[in-house]
Amino acid sequence: MAQIYPFRAFRYNPASAPFERVLTQPYDKISPAMQEKYYATDPHNLISVEKGRAYPTDTPQNNVYTRAAAAIEDWIRGNVIAQDPAPSFYSYMQEYTVPSTVARAAGTQGEERRTRRGFIGAGKLEEYSAGVVFRHEHTLSGPKADRLELLRHTKTHTGQLFTLYSDSQRRIDAILEEAESAAAPATEMRDEYGVVHRLWVVADPRRVAAIQQAMDDQKLVIADGHHRYETALNYRNECRARTGKIDTGAAFERAMMTFVNTRSEGLTILPTHRVAAHIHDFSWTAVRRHLEPWFTAEAFPFPSEEKKSEARKNFFARLVGAREKRAIGVYPATEGQKRAFYVLTVREGVSLAQMLPNVSPLQRELDVVLLHEGILEPALGITPQAVTAEANLTYEREASAALEAVDRGRAQISFLLNPCGVEQVMKIATAGEVMPQKSTDFFPKLLSGIAMYRAE
Repeated sequence: MAQIYPFRAFRYNPASAPFERVLTQPYDKISPAMQEKYYATDPHNLISVEKGRAYPTDTPQNNVYTRAAAAIEDWIRGNVIAQDPAPSFYSYMQEYTVPSTVARAAGTQGEERRTRRGFIGAGKLEEYSAGVVFRHEHTLSGPKADRLELLRHTKTHTGQLFTLYSDSQRRIDAILEEAESAAAPATEMRDEYGVVHRLWVVADPRRVAAIQQAMDDQKLVIADGHHRYETALNYRNECRARTGKIDTGAAFERAMMTFVNTRSEGLTILPTHRVAAHIHDFSWTAVRRHLEPWFTAEAFPFPSEEKKSEARKNFFARLVGAREKRAIGVYPATEGQKRAFYVLTVREGVSLAQMLPNVSPLQRELDVVLLHEGILEPALGITPQAVTAEANLTYEREASAALEAVDRGRAQISFLLNPCGVEQVMKIATAGEVMPQKSTDFFPKLLSGIAMYRAE
């Protein structure tokens, strides 16, 4: 059973630090340019903690981690951030515009606005083997080492773990909606991507108890933040070793998480497209010949630039419309004068078990696995080792950027995917399996600093 607790969050005091000047995107989404922008915005911007500057003159006594810890302590003393008086859950709503994904590229008119609602609480840290918290991706050692060193110094979770649960009755959603209607949001801001973030403090004991009870029988799947979760586990184990005991009430036994119901509205997963380059003796004709027994290839040719827009529109429409046939979009570099987009679909009667004999039945249902195991490796020679080494593949969220890479000569071929469904993520994770890297892109990201949790 999931054990979820209210906590007294530290939050920015808007009188000293306006939210739009101090909150940041998650650390792994902060580019060098964004880092500099955040530093220039406000001296109390969370960037000093979330992803501080490193200098050649850094020492063990003065470095990015010690400066982060000092910043938090200074902000607490100066009332720049203050702790809430009562243990609370926090209703977190995000209103956003769906990015120009494959579906919108097909010609959908107008902007689609969605609202995603979740709540922030302190979740008990569990080993994956306990069958309570599940991952859907593998992690890398580098980011975990960095986050662990930061947590050791600051003893504070500033970034959100994005976790999923599934409740068809939407019991918690109803409680959150009730709390939101009773008061104005404690936090409200629009970020640099146009996402509106709102936060309500849910301190009423009746609502807190009802949320805890509704979460009792839930299994949790990490949507985003695998590195942060495993860092929190490592930190917990260090604290246990230091104290010589397991104290289930200790703050380090828990981590701050945002919980989102898979059955509520507004949950968006974007596809991540693959762009391939540096392929030896690449030939689209040869690739098609290799795939012929397994896939049907539908071409959308354009003999001139004037015809390209219409072909592209039809190509996207077919990619989305043929989703149930396991459609994969392909845009190869020009061979002679044959310019075209293609949609590959699995032929009628083809056995996926025969095509992908070393893949589990659940994994065979993923388009990204079909692409990697059924096309990239056998037809293009892009092995899992090459993928890990980033020797051939790069990744693009926007379909137009993936196509442009081919047009500009930066890639030999691009592959476009439909997004996977959240139920696929839940099934694979709770079965104890993991998906390939960059299989899911949950949008939008959760802001860092909107609530902070002290794990000491």
